[in-house]
Amino acid sequence: MRRKIRVVGAMIEQDGKYLITQRPPRASLPLLWEFPGGRVEAGESDPAALARELREEMAIGVEVGDRVIHVEHAYEGYDIDFCVYRCRLVTGPIQNLRVHAHRWVRPDELDQYEFPAADEKTIAKLLGL
Repeated sequence: MRRKIRVVGAMIEQDGKYLITQRPPRASLPLLWEFPGGRVEAGESDPAALARELREEMAIGVEVGDRVIHVEHAYEGYDIDFCVYRCRLVTGPIQNLRVHAHRWVRPDELDQYEFPAADEKTIAKLLGL
């Protein structure tokens, strides 16, 4: 049976721009950009996982809001079940602890960044919202 990974992402907007982060050089899908977030651990709720991942990766606190996008994507060797939630930044500043870099970008600038396939679908949906 194929492995299914549940992943959550944060859509954090500030002044009409969205926060995106760059994956570390040694991670899988190295140096690609994505909405910040990560894997949901067993027994963890999506909002709890998202808040934990953002704390661990960037030392920020967020208020997790509504789920805005749900995408399923088959990578080679595993499937991803990916939910994106609208979040509000409540504590900062952002530190690149486990991300390579971060940027605040306008929706029309997103196509200048290279995203993994599951995120590409998310962005297409986002731009269609």
